[in-house]
Amino acid sequence: MGRVFEKRKHKMFARYDKMAKAFTKVGREIAIAVKANGPDPDSNPRLRTAIQNAKGLNMPKDRIDGAIKRASSKDEGSYDETVYEGYGPYGVAILVETATDNTTRTVANIRMYFNRGDGTLGKTGSLDFMFTRKGVFRIAKDDKINPDELELELIDFGLDSMEVDEEEIIIYTAYEDFGKMSKGLEDKHITIKKAALERIPTTTVELDETQTDEILALIDKFEEDDDVQAVYHNLK
Repeated sequence: MGRVFEKRKHKMFARYDKMAKAFTKVGREIAIAVKANGPDPDSNPRLRTAIQNAKGLNMPKDRIDGAIKRASSKDEGSYDETVYEGYGPYGVAILVETATDNTTRTVANIRMYFNRGDGTLGKTGSLDFMFTRKGVFRIAKDDKINPDELELELIDFGLDSMEVDEEEIIIYTAYEDFGKMSKGLEDKHITIKKAALERIPTTTVELDETQTDEILALIDKFEEDDDVQAVYHNLK
């Protein structure tokens, strides 16, 4: 009985830790957006997207409002957005997006993760040719949405492609159509679970199970770092 309780407690703490890290990352998204273009989401599309993402994580409204208020303060510091690129083992390309108030700390940590994972940190821009930036919108799949009809309706807003699974619909747009699609979904009163400009690999690397686990363990190290906002790779 005691072991079962401890196991459940461990899972509960792991879930809370994951949620806390997600809140930290979206809180930085909000802060960066406010510092860049002000605290009014009606005139700040990036902030509007960050708020949508926070709501998609079930972040409480008072925490969202608090993040906006803190970022609006002149005393609140700003975050530098930096992208780090490198290779993990087996030639897997890894691209790490960060938002930090201490770039010295961040680059040291990123280099350490690469080195300990038998990878190498490369030069900025060295992996640009391996990824394409696209707007990616995730919406919940429900009985009110007909995917076939939605696909036709979204062509005018820059739809590039669409994927449908049991739980959600994933909408892809070109980089330059991100804002247009965001507004189109808003006008149609479709709730966005998450929206982001993601980096999609143009080619992928296929590995065996053991090698894949090794890469995923390295990616987990990056994602556990509070300064890391997103990690992209070309592992199939």
